[in-house]
Amino acid sequence: MVDEIMGMFRFRGWFVAWAAFTIAVFAWGVGFYGPSVFLQTLHVTRGWSIATISSAITLHFLLSAMVIIYLPEIHRRVGLASTTATGALLSAGGLSAWSWAWQPWHLFAAAALSGVGWAVTSGAALNAVIAPWFERGRPKALSLAFNGASVGGILFVPLWVALIGRFGFRIAASLIGLSMIVVIGTLAIRFLRYGPCYYGLNPDGDPVAPPSRKPAPTRSRSELLRDKRFITLSVAFALGLFAQIGLFAHLIIRLSPVIGTEAAGAAVSFATICAVIGRTVLGSWIGDRDRRVAAALNFVVQAAGVLLLGFNTGVIALWAGCLLFGLGVGNLTTLPPLIAQKEFNHGDVGVVVALVIAINQGVFAFAPATFGALREATGSYQDPFLLAAIVQICAAIIVVIGRGPSSAFKTTNWPN
Repeated sequence: MVDEIMGMFRFRGWFVAWAAFTIAVFAWGVGFYGPSVFLQTLHVTRGWSIATISSAITLHFLLSAMVIIYLPEIHRRVGLASTTATGALLSAGGLSAWSWAWQPWHLFAAAALSGVGWAVTSGAALNAVIAPWFERGRPKALSLAFNGASVGGILFVPLWVALIGRFGFRIAASLIGLSMIVVIGTLAIRFLRYGPCYYGLNPDGDPVAPPSRKPAPTRSRSELLRDKRFITLSVAFALGLFAQIGLFAHLIIRLSPVIGTEAAGAAVSFATICAVIGRTVLGSWIGDRDRRVAAALNFVVQAAGVLLLGFNTGVIALWAGCLLFGLGVGNLTTLPPLIAQKEFNHGDVGVVVALVIAINQGVFAFAPATFGALREATGSYQDPFLLAAIVQICAAIIVVIGRGPSSAFKTTNWPN
């Protein structure tokens, strides 16, 4: 154990992983959790309809999904460091545009900037940062990096509220945007410019090896879209994230009448902290275990938590629901890259991960509106939460169906 800890201090890859963690804190704090704060702020201060602002937020995620599809090509042409630093600039510009909008249509221009910035600093980008440095240690490294996403939610939501309340939206956006540019720009220059080959290293800090060319993709996107493994991977996690994002968007409103608004906010923070715990435990435990089975168990645990949240009014049951739901939250972003690492050619993993994340984002962008419409139609949150649980069970079944190296649509066997 001591040797392992000392190795983490000696191997530069762990410094890169901590840089990815910090990037994730800002990326999720601004690009993922920020829009929910913008919605409330703009609705109250400008008087614009929730539907209009929500449409701009949906555009933010949809445009991001389109960019993520081509992120591997962008990294090859522009470079990982330059792309990430540019993403910070675009996110900051988008923040400024959101805060200075004085007509509703301005929000859609702001969403174009913030969406692209989110695309090149979020999930697929973090995988691109970690992948060159880790093979055996990738589960732990990815868990560390993606824990920054949860920390971003824990830190930035109250930070946004405090800064906007004290200084107003425009100054708050300027302060956070400038901080994002400085921090991510510095990390990109310091840690993302070169991979392990530049330092004479192999992944995981293995003995010195001569530099080798990065493996090129062997399969096109159209081929991947006909591969059973890819289909089941992307569909399962698109469904899981649809349920997760829809539930998160409405969780405070669901809990507030029962336990109060402040306690509901604390419950959401508790679920986010549980996400860090769940992701950390998975990263340490999974090793060479079947990652699809782990994903299925994760979906089932979340479904149990969702049912507790949707069909109980007791305080203990609701907190237990937050615990079970939260433990699986972080793993929905960590597991797809880990499954792809095991099931696809090394050169194809980046394309697979980017395409899966893009599909996920294109699907879950509609989740908050869908859950809201179902709530309005039925007058209760039981039906939306039941839908979420059913969707998660379906995701568990689908991800297990994809086990095995063969494709249902192509007979070629591709090495892992």
